[in-house]
Amino acid sequence: MSNKMFDRAFRKCYYIAVRKGLAGLGSRIMTTKEKLKNPEYASMLYDFYGALLSESQKEVMSLYHEDNYSLSEIAEELSQTRQAVHYTLKKVEAALAEYEDKLGLVKSYEDNQRLAEKLVDIIKKDNLSDADRSAVTDIVRKITE
Repeated sequence: MSNKMFDRAFRKCYYIAVRKGLAGLGSRIMTTKEKLKNPEYASMLYDFYGALLSESQKEVMSLYHEDNYSLSEIAEELSQTRQAVHYTLKKVEAALAEYEDKLGLVKSYEDNQRLAEKLVDIIKKDNLSDADRSAVTDIVRKITE
């Protein structure tokens, strides 16, 4: 079997495993496109990168992710077909995923949120030791980099 045929067969098997929920068990890191299936994540991407979209793209994203319109409702509102709205939505989500892959603003924001939570946990302790003070200082430096 050639490498090309093997790659094609592997991708097909992996695709089937993903559809059945068998792939990615364990410590697999999700890609931005996989995270887009989560509406909250898609909305966060829209919040960060929405200014880079055209007005019509913004309108579709806003109606779908913020106002919770269905594709049919958006199509009726914008006098488009449901398929056109679906295509626009997928195209916009792909663009947002590409922006995140290249710029990483949402990942940076999420990392800073985790560091801030650690900082709050340390501050809540009654007696801060020198080690805790040092840890707080290090976290603040990381957040402000």
